Amino acid sequence: MTTRRNFIKKAAIGSAAAISIPAIVNAVFASEKSKKVALKKDDIILFHGDSITDSGRDWGKHEFNTIPGLGNGYVLLSAAKLLNKHADKKLTIYNKGISGFKTNQLLTKWNDDFLAIKPTVISIMIGVNDYWHTKITSINYKGTLDDYRNNYRKLLTDIKKDLPAARLILAEPFGLKGVKHVDDTWYPALDNFRNVSKELATEFGAVFIPYQAVFNEALKVAPGDYWTTDGVHPTIAGTSLMSEAWLKAIE
Repeated sequence: MTTRRNFIKKAAIGSAAAISIPAIVNAVFASEKSKKVALKKDDIILFHGDSITDSGRDWGKHEFNTIPGLGNGYVLLSAAKLLNKHADKKLTIYNKGISGFKTNQLLTKWNDDFLAIKPTVISIMIGVNDYWHTKITSINYKGTLDDYRNNYRKLLTDIKKDLPAARLILAEPFGLKGVKHVDDTWYPALDNFRNVSKELATEFGAVFIPYQAVFNEALKVAPGDYWTTDGVHPTIAGTSLMSEAWLKAIE
């Protein structure tokens, strides 16, 4: 009987969260007068960042608009909806996210993943590892908030210089406190990285996706471990939530 009650309870939570995902995102964006990206015919969309963007994509294949090339995360869900809704635009969508990446490593991919593709829409989600890896002794990363800001600004400056027509989307790094790796020691330090990402979005005229606010709103519906596996990496429900929020960046 206990097992049955637990099953029913979990099923009810899952059903409520699934139904509420659009409402969660709409609640966050309701008061925001956010910029949006208007897609054009033959747009080339590049997603880049860390493991949240990577989501198991096949690094050995330089593919666009395929499941191996796009991975199994929010990029895939977002791309599927874009390709469905905008079939007439002949979109080309790449995912070049790399698990574990920080801003200093992202800079090393400038030639291969930016200039070589020449994207017209660039979506970047980077920053959680710039903080997280300073806490992991085996990685021994000594980067600072200023390093994060300077590396990120350099990348965005290069984009504006060499790919001036590209429209930018910057996604906020986030953490759900109390889920596995993310505890009180993450704060307020992680908030500083979040703030920098928003400041840079404003500075470079990018669309900003406030993922921390989205997940905070989601916590009103279900606990943190429903949305993420470890406070950072999304579950299936969290992945759907992220995609729903990302699509708010598109007109």
